[in-house]
Amino acid sequence: MQSIGKSPPKASWWSRRQLDIVPWIFLAPAIVVFAIYVIAPIFQSMSLSLYDWDGLGQPSYIGLDNYRELYDDADFYVALKNNVIWLFGFLLAVPIGLAIALFLNQNVFGIRAAKSMFFFPFVISQVVIGLVFSWFYDPTNGLLFHTLHFFGINDTVAVLSSEDWVTYGIVIAGLYPQIAYCMILYLTGLNNVRADLIEAARLEGAKGWTMLWRIVLPQLRPATFIALVVTVIGSLRSFDMISIMTSGGPYGSSRVLAYYMYEKALSEYGYRMGYGTAIATILFFVMLVYIVFILRRIYQQEKDM
Repeated sequence: MQSIGKSPPKASWWSRRQLDIVPWIFLAPAIVVFAIYVIAPIFQSMSLSLYDWDGLGQPSYIGLDNYRELYDDADFYVALKNNVIWLFGFLLAVPIGLAIALFLNQNVFGIRAAKSMFFFPFVISQVVIGLVFSWFYDPTNGLLFHTLHFFGINDTVAVLSSEDWVTYGIVIAGLYPQIAYCMILYLTGLNNVRADLIEAARLEGAKGWTMLWRIVLPQLRPATFIALVVTVIGSLRSFDMISIMTSGGPYGSSRVLAYYMYEKALSEYGYRMGYGTAIATILFFVMLVYIVFILRRIYQQEKDM
């Protein structure tokens, strides 16, 4: 029996800190792997951007000369402008995906077959989609050519050969699978919409846009968040469509930063690893600004819950 007035035995350091330490023990392997294979290469690339190196010989330290050259590089600004076009063009996938999901979220005969047709672009390789759209834009015998002639428009439109239209044509091709992805996210979110809130809103007289804006969309906020994150990141790292459809042409007018980095660092046009990693570093910081903004929004939402 404990004597009166004697304080209870003090808990050990491990007992007091166990709930704080145990999660980090489980996270430690993933953190180590992430640091080795993600964080370390990022800093290595930043370091390499300060060198003049062809990938084979001895690197030569040149400081910020690669970045000074980028500042005066007209092709770099063309690629940056195209990335902005990709960003705003790709954002159309979110509302279009939502509209298709609302259309397909019906309990009618044949809706499963319709869902499969809209889901199909998501499972097709980007390379295949690029080739299909290249044939679609063919100014001599493509589907676009025949469609325009059907409506009496006889002017030949060479989308992929026009410096003014090529980027928009590739963005449309990229939107094809991206819309399918956003549609899947919203269909999943619509399955979790609370039916009792919908019924209560109907009893209150809500319908149409009011029902969508005030009842449905707030419950789809997690799906919207994921769709925006994936869509924006996908637009900033676009590469495969450009490589398949135009190889950056005509005259470099369809380049984006990722493809311009590849041309400078790894293709026969450059073999300038330092200059290529300088472009990659700029692209990383552009994405980092957006990532920090997203993480801040997540923190605010978690804090308000």
